[in-house]
Amino acid sequence: MTGSTTEAETGTARLSSGNAELDTILGGGFPINSINILMGEPGSGKTVLAEGLVFANAGDDRPILYLTTLSEPLEKVVRYLQGFDFFDETKLAGAVIYDSIGADVAEQGVTAIVPRLKAAILGHRPKIIVIDSFKAIHDLSTSVAEMRRMLFEMAGLLTAFETTAFLIGEYNGDQVATHPEFAVADSMLEITRRKTGIRDERYIRVLKLRGSHYLEGQHAFEITRAGLTVYPRLVSPGRPPAYSMMGERVTTGVPGLDDMLRGGLPRGRSTFVVGPTGFEENPTQLDSQIVALGADPEEARRSGFLQFIYVSPVELRIDSIITRMFRIIQAQSIRRIVVDAVGDLVVAADDLQRMHSYLYALMQHFAVKGVTSILTFEATAAMTELDAKMSAVSDNIINLAMHPGEYPRRSLRIVKARGVGHDLATRDFFVEAAGGRVGPAAS
Repeated sequence: MTGSTTEAETGTARLSSGNAELDTILGGGFPINSINILMGEPGSGKTVLAEGLVFANAGDDRPILYLTTLSEPLEKVVRYLQGFDFFDETKLAGAVIYDSIGADVAEQGVTAIVPRLKAAILGHRPKIIVIDSFKAIHDLSTSVAEMRRMLFEMAGLLTAFETTAFLIGEYNGDQVATHPEFAVADSMLEITRRKTGIRDERYIRVLKLRGSHYLEGQHAFEITRAGLTVYPRLVSPGRPPAYSMMGERVTTGVPGLDDMLRGGLPRGRSTFVVGPTGFEENPTQLDSQIVALGADPEEARRSGFLQFIYVSPVELRIDSIITRMFRIIQAQSIRRIVVDAVGDLVVAADDLQRMHSYLYALMQHFAVKGVTSILTFEATAAMTELDAKMSAVSDNIINLAMHPGEYPRRSLRIVKARGVGHDLATRDFFVEAAGGRVGPAAS
């Protein structure tokens, strides 16, 4: 993605991070002529973020200077950089200049920084300077007073020459209150990585963005060949859903169920279908069922009537799947969506509170967009903690049950239908070649 300088709502000129989603989190990007700290443990993605930003903003105007210190050798940084799609060899030594100040810092300590920066600024007039790792410089300081003096001189130098700086470091949260570099920073981004089950989850969080609005909380991301793929945390829409669509009904396609709902599901509402195991299918199995119902799934997809998003539960990430859903809904004007199954989202979530927040925000977005949604939910003892919260999140709840015995049978009951008169009776539910069917009311 090509970077650019824009202005946020505050009127402050912004520098793009090179990632549209991260710019959204930052309220438009990084303030220009600012000092920014990118912090996180080794391997968390700090350098990838910085290099993506560098190449996105490299152009024919003032160059960008990337300085390495005592962390990784310059040759190693450039070699690994070539594995990313954003890398552009034609910009090296012109629009983007890589240099190492590691030898000077190792020999002279912290006092070497300001003279080297001044020489670089006078020689190249860079619009952006990245120092990787700045934490290595801090570790060489002999005292807090020495570090403060250097930072004061550095900040004055950068401000005088209208240069935006990014200081990368292997800092942790406890050091924010004790290390003087955080006092001069205009923004601070924390990148974390934690093990969840069999995979690592990565998150980015804005700790500080001086004089700017930003999206709080942890935002998931992945490192791919394109750089960082960021998934902003799902929040409720800026405007509440309009319930003017209450009079519009959407047929369920299940004979007898529309009658129980007095005409079908209200448009834009969410419905949880709760029952025992047996809901979830992969796309191949779903295609077979659609064929059995007398339809052609391939033709449905070609015509835009049907769209599958399939993610293995092993690789499921809530943030990424929701982002994909929104993109398809907007691109294809989707008006009906089925999520099968919520249980997989629960497993992928860090905790039930996070899951509840996601479901609530998701349902609100669907309502605002006029999207009628059905979410299947496997009723198990392990899910009882979420049951009470589901009632508040959903507009409608339909319960399916199996009744074992000599003659096993299925039943259906409408537990809840918000603002809609509905049949309260438990009725027999039949699964036939043509699909589901609700039996008549008991006489």
